[in-house]
Amino acid sequence: MKYSLSEINELIRNRRSIYPKQFSDREVHREQIQVMIENARWAPSHKMTEPWRFVVFMTEAKDQFGKFHAELYKQESGEAFTQMKYDKLRSNADLSSAVIAIVMKRDEKESVPENEELAAVACAVQNMHLTATAFGLGGYWGSGGMTYNPKMRDYLGFGEKDKVLGFFYLGYPKIEWPRKPVRKEVREITDWRTE
Repeated sequence: MKYSLSEINELIRNRRSIYPKQFSDREVHREQIQVMIENARWAPSHKMTEPWRFVVFMTEAKDQFGKFHAELYKQESGEAFTQMKYDKLRSNADLSSAVIAIVMKRDEKESVPENEELAAVACAVQNMHLTATAFGLGGYWGSGGMTYNPKMRDYLGFGEKDKVLGFFYLGYPKIEWPRKPVRKEVREITDWRTE
């Protein structure tokens, strides 16, 4: 066997969403994020459009992002505004060592359907999350708040056909690694056809 299947299985099965409130103060290094993005770019993409784009916020830029996100929510939410949500948008950035904006950059020729581009970005994020897990980092892909607001897309510097798909919050966990949740059995999700 070319690779250790048992190690690959363990890595995949131990990937978890670990939320910013569960992060410690320990800093994630830029070099770790570079490896995560390097692995993200090896995700499959139809016709090699490579639609994934990432904007990495660290240190002061991360704090500015958190303020922008919370203030945009306050401006845009009207009567639906809640202080709790505002505070959460601010604290998610504050509690994270880095925040990575996840964007689908639409192929200008639109040579493949948009849903295939979205799937390619999701595969890239999975590669990124698995790499974070291998480093012992906690990660959480969140798409709440003002993720889909056009002003967020503008803030990140993308065009009208591009889509912000969320934010990957990254940090070292201050908790024990979460146990494996119960998942459906293979037999429940698979229809084997041989004839």
